[in-house]
Amino acid sequence: MREEQINVPEIHCEHCKTSIEGAVKTVSGVKSVEVDIPHKLVTVAYDEQAVHLDQIKTAIEDQGYDIPA
Repeated sequence: MREEQINVPEIHCEHCKTSIEGAVKTVSGVKSVEVDIPHKLVTVAYDEQAVHLDQIKTAIEDQGYDIPA
């Protein structure tokens, strides 16, 4: 199990939180996801044998959010 924090500067409201958490939860191998609105962070715990971090980032980007390099 691995835990990562992903900076998503465009997070600013409850809708952002719901949208991102909903999308990331559907990614196979993700165990938990939590969006911290004030700090603009997505904390995700996942099985690195089942899913790669890039797949999780893609799920966030598919919701319309940019992730800085």
